[in-house]
Amino acid sequence: MEIKDNQLLRQFETQTDLGLLVMEYAVQERKLFLTKLNHPEDLNLELINDFIKAVLSIAEERKFKVVPTHPKVAHFFRKNPVYKELLPPGIKL
Repeated sequence: MEIKDNQLLRQFETQTDLGLLVMEYAVQERKLFLTKLNHPEDLNLELINDFIKAVLSIAEERKFKVVPTHPKVAHFFRKNPVYKELLPPGIKL
């Protein structure tokens, strides 16, 4: 999966067969706030999860802590405890 970091619009993007999959973000003090997830309605949940994993990989590569403010991203963190190390201290989901 190829992820484009559109820094002008502050969003990660990837093209799928059904349309554009987008994760909006904000950066503050080495923290990546994942604020919104936009995807086509019929998009497979597994593809959405792969996209979230790819975005988290980018955050880890850039040494950012991740603050999931969007409910679907927070749900992903609860279902995948292996990524909890990316959360800043004091954030519990």
